[in-house]
Amino acid sequence: MKKMILSLIVGMMLLPMSVKADEGMWFLMFIERLNHRDMQKMGLQLTAEEIYSINHHSLKDAIVQFNGGCTAELISKDGLVLTNHHCGYDAIAELSSAEKNYLKDGYWAANRKAEMKPSSLFVRFFVRMDDCTKRILAQLNDKMTEQEREKAINAEIAKIEKENNEGGKYVVSVRPFFQGNEFYYFVYQDYKDVRLVGTPPESLGKYGGDTDNWEWPRHTADFSMFRVYADKNGNPADYSENNVPLAPKHYLPVNLGGVKENDFAMILGYPGRTNRWMPAAGIEQNVKYSYPAWVEGAKTGMDAMKKYMDQSADLRLKYASKYASTANYWKNRQGMIDALTKFGTAKSKAAQEAKFDKWANKAENKAKYGSAVTNINKFYGMTNEKARHDNYLQQLFRTTAFGTIGRTIGRQLDTYAKADAAKRAEMAPEILAGAEEMFKEVHIPAEKDLLAAQLKLYATKSTGYAIAPMVEKIGKENNNDFSKYASAAIDMSILTSVDKIKAFLDYPMQSVLDNDPIYTLSNDMVSHFSSKSDAIAKAQNEYGAGFRALVQGLRESKIASIQYPDANSTLRLTYGKVRALPADKRNDAKINNYTTMDGMVKKYKKGDEEFDMPTRVLDMNAKKDYGRFVDKDGSMHVNFLTDNDITGGNSGSPVLNGKGELIGLAFDGNIEAMAGDVIFDKNLQRTINVDIRYVLWVIENYSGAKHIVDEMTLVK
Repeated sequence: MKKMILSLIVGMMLLPMSVKADEGMWFLMFIERLNHRDMQKMGLQLTAEEIYSINHHSLKDAIVQFNGGCTAELISKDGLVLTNHHCGYDAIAELSSAEKNYLKDGYWAANRKAEMKPSSLFVRFFVRMDDCTKRILAQLNDKMTEQEREKAINAEIAKIEKENNEGGKYVVSVRPFFQGNEFYYFVYQDYKDVRLVGTPPESLGKYGGDTDNWEWPRHTADFSMFRVYADKNGNPADYSENNVPLAPKHYLPVNLGGVKENDFAMILGYPGRTNRWMPAAGIEQNVKYSYPAWVEGAKTGMDAMKKYMDQSADLRLKYASKYASTANYWKNRQGMIDALTKFGTAKSKAAQEAKFDKWANKAENKAKYGSAVTNINKFYGMTNEKARHDNYLQQLFRTTAFGTIGRTIGRQLDTYAKADAAKRAEMAPEILAGAEEMFKEVHIPAEKDLLAAQLKLYATKSTGYAIAPMVEKIGKENNNDFSKYASAAIDMSILTSVDKIKAFLDYPMQSVLDNDPIYTLSNDMVSHFSSKSDAIAKAQNEYGAGFRALVQGLRESKIASIQYPDANSTLRLTYGKVRALPADKRNDAKINNYTTMDGMVKKYKKGDEEFDMPTRVLDMNAKKDYGRFVDKDGSMHVNFLTDNDITGGNSGSPVLNGKGELIGLAFDGNIEAMAGDVIFDKNLQRTINVDIRYVLWVIENYSGAKHIVDEMTLVK
């Protein structure tokens, strides 16, 4: 089915991109000017002021960035927060143990006192944003190198942040857009007392596992719930038993009416990263060099972790979060390779750039834009092999515990060894606390295998660019078998257990640290990763200026019709409709825009890691025990599709109807449109959402936690 659909649209993807109503991740401050009329035609019933207002409560006040990476929303007057299960995964795993495995078995707090505080978790509220483009560009000139330009920008950013943080009350972030042609500042307020309220069992929250990830049809209860606490005056505060649930400025009412084809749907959230302006050569580099190395490195790490995770519940918990994150991007990057190749995206971009190059080299444009494409292509040509090298090394850093430890705990110990007694006394508790936290997720036999496997992959596959000198030397001495070295180095190192780090704090010796095998290996790899030749540095400088000129020129010439900037973890709105994919025999639903619990049960495999499910769910489905959350067709709707434009970071974003009521929770995209971070396909791109009625059924009917649903404002 996938191959047939993909082949039908290859030719279509070669056409110039055009903005559609459902394409784009839009700034809230420009909704009135750019989008409001279109949204009204599609079904929006709110004013622009009700979506984004500085002086009055609005939808933006109910949307938070969750722990710096996902999105979440306030759904009760008492600070109840809804996000994805996979967004809460770290916190749930941390609070779990082999004896009380909330990740596996689920958890619902019976009362406020039973809500649990993870060690580190925060939500970020968006207060306001403003344009500071003219102010920053006034500090720059065309004679600056990229480094000089960056220095001047950072100096002005520091002033803007200081002017707007109100003495530390707010977090201020100035971000570049359109490749540094525009700048906006964002004001946020962080709340750090965030507690777990509940989560479904993993068999529901992660139903389908890696097999169903990025696939449709889906049947996943990908949600978890938390609560934000504040001091008695509603201000951010560190954890305290005296804190009270936050009374938010706005929270989302929950609509129980369900959805149908062509219903209006909008999503507010914090999309992490798109590359819609990426040049053709950059796409080619990703497809042929970066992503294949990423995929292979991720799979190597996953295989090593899985070997130990299968041995015990304790080890599964230790590596659950890292494995899930690695697996998610492993499948994503392979999907990107396949989609970008089949869609001919690089070819499409190259055709656009050829047209731009002709315009750029007209007499009136040449001085400003003439060398842009040439300099961009030169840089990518010089760095293709380095990109492959860097991705192998990055996966080593991401999947092993000790790859970058030389620059984390190792650097702290170096500073500690050189410090006087007073400074050491100040530093020791922090270093020890960091080590204790790190080693909660470390199993030494697993780390030996992980390090050996990743070193071998890196040493043998990164053949077009010189590898780190120490890795090369060890490889040559051991015929690229790093097993003995990794085992011995970890055994000998002072950085590989809390006890050994504590012993060093008691008796610090610089010579011991300087000769530590893990410390020196880590520093060697990180230094090599960060280094670049003078030629590449020069090409990178010209590339930075060239890419900025390309984006500005594409907008000025109107050769590119995109009106929105790439996503960069700032709050955006996307709007579209509930929209089916072509009929699929794997889905039992009457229209291929939703799935049912009956379809979920058909996937059931007893004892299977990905497709097992609680017996209680099977029994309740057999009895059609869906309570007040049953659809009018008599079935329990589980997930549904919209054509909203989202990406990573939108996980946990609310899906809203035209009245601003919650109808679902975004959690995934479909693999057929995996090129979506680079080019939006209006025919295939879909957002996969949890139906809010299924969320409530899991809480109230399956879990018996009706008191939590009772907090919400339900609209029939």
